[in-house]
Amino acid sequence: MSRGTPFDLVIFDLDGTLVDSLPDIAAALNATRREAGHPDLPVDAIERFVGDGAARLIARAFATDLPDNLPDSQSAALLARFMAFYSARVCVKSRLYPGIREMVTALGEAGVTLAVLTNKPGTLARELLEALGLRDRFRDVIGDGDGSPRKPDATAARLLMARAGVPAERTAVVGDGIPDLRMASAIPCHSIAAAWGYSQTAVLVAEHPSFLAASVEEAWRILSKSPA
Repeated sequence: MSRGTPFDLVIFDLDGTLVDSLPDIAAALNATRREAGHPDLPVDAIERFVGDGAARLIARAFATDLPDNLPDSQSAALLARFMAFYSARVCVKSRLYPGIREMVTALGEAGVTLAVLTNKPGTLARELLEALGLRDRFRDVIGDGDGSPRKPDATAARLLMARAGVPAERTAVVGDGIPDLRMASAIPCHSIAAAWGYSQTAVLVAEHPSFLAASVEEAWRILSKSPA
């Protein structure tokens, strides 16, 4: 059990919560678009597409350029090219949000079990965290392709809880997307909406999270004191 903290397990989202990975995702996506003969998209448009996995990212990014009946083979080819571009440069401009390193270090030292659950491919998630020097702070890092359905399905989260031996009432999910908050509701456990990430605050509020954190520092305070 953690020492003096309200949670024994904290499950973090990755993109838009721990890491601002948008610059590298956008670079890989626009490289894919250019190769396919389409112009670059602005980064703020790509920001709205992130959070539901690479396949959905590709579908959204090409929705206005390609017909609705796009063959599966063409979608698969675009996805493969994106993954090739992104895998080659997964951590060029990606950075931890300010305060993240300090927060996860302090929570770990307090005895809290930490995990990452992301819709990013698991291999790339682990590579990104390793490059940023944060991989060893998390007991588990689970992503797409690791054997569980993507969020908002709660299967992987329940697996993390079982591995840690932590009940729902002592578990918190921290994330900036609808999938994170709906997963927490499905468990159900505490949820902290990371409003510093890629989703608009109003979108997060509409999901009725347990807490809304405007900053990493605010999330840290919530994770360090008894929840209401």
